[in-house]
Amino acid sequence: MEVFRISKTDYADKLTSSGSANRWNYHGQHVIYTGSSRSLSTLELIVHRGTIIPKIEYKVMVISIADDDKLVRQILVKDLAKDWRKMSAYAVLQKTGSEWYENQETLVLKVPSAVIPKEYNYIINTEHPDFLKYVQLIRTEEYFWDTRLF
Repeated sequence: MEVFRISKTDYADKLTSSGSANRWNYHGQHVIYTGSSRSLSTLELIVHRGTIIPKIEYKVMVISIADDDKLVRQILVKDLAKDWRKMSAYAVLQKTGSEWYENQETLVLKVPSAVIPKEYNYIINTEHPDFLKYVQLIRTEEYFWDTRLF
């Protein structure tokens, strides 16, 4: 399967993680957040940055993950609390993601997007033993902001 990440140009040439805390992981856990489409990845970027800064140069990272169901654990919306999209739910979601990460349960955690819950983000555990074998940066693509978004 192909997933997408929009990254600053300086960080788009290899699959790395800062280890920063986010909705599904604690600080120090090295995961890569990706989206199921370029458009979802764009929306996620806007939400997390809080603004569009056209001067910052970005690239689209096209990432391949082997098509094997045993590599992916999926979290369904129906299994989450009603308030899961709110900041107040971070602690519960981080605990869930942290347990997945620490147990190296699967290479990928498929989670609903808080921006568009019927679409999915794919969180890749860069410390999983299958990471180098089944995840590959295929290419980077030019990225631009459509001025109608401003």
